[in-house]
Amino acid sequence: MIEVYRLLTRWWTAFALAASLALLGAAHAFEEFMGLAPCNLCLKQREVYWGAVAIAGAATLWHLFSRGSRGTPRIAAFLLGAVFFTGFITALFHAGGEAKWWALPAICSGGGGDINLENLTSLALGTGPVQTVVMCDTVVWRFLGLSMAGWNTLIMAALTVFSLLAAKRPKDARAPKSDKPDGKGAAASV
Repeated sequence: MIEVYRLLTRWWTAFALAASLALLGAAHAFEEFMGLAPCNLCLKQREVYWGAVAIAGAATLWHLFSRGSRGTPRIAAFLLGAVFFTGFITALFHAGGEAKWWALPAICSGGGGDINLENLTSLALGTGPVQTVVMCDTVVWRFLGLSMAGWNTLIMAALTVFSLLAAKRPKDARAPKSDKPDGKGAAASV
């Protein structure tokens, strides 16, 4: 179990990159193959994953080019924790709005959007595509009693916790021990 923890925390940015890309792929697959159009808050949650992809991708590249001698930068793990926590708050807000615990903003209930003369003209003439408004407070898919926003809340919470664990990993997980007999050759902490 300790070895799994060390591996996970040492390569956390690569795991976070893979998880973020997988979740983005799943969201796009739900949209493309199941016809579940995203609402405004769903798109905001995707933006969080794209931010995590940028941070985790850069930190993973750094880790690979430095040959992993010091592990992934702890600051990257902390930044990922902050990004995933932002996503957690957004997903929790969305899930709470779906559960009618609080009211969502007007933009989430069709009260806002991109309305201009060109769009109205194309809609009236039947030449433009009809865009359906997806309400954020409507649950269109559930699995084991949780909506997508509910599952995303749990996933973001787990990613936040793992990111913070990786940022505060023990010194022996950050750098390999020295082969020198005096022990003074150990790599400095990140």
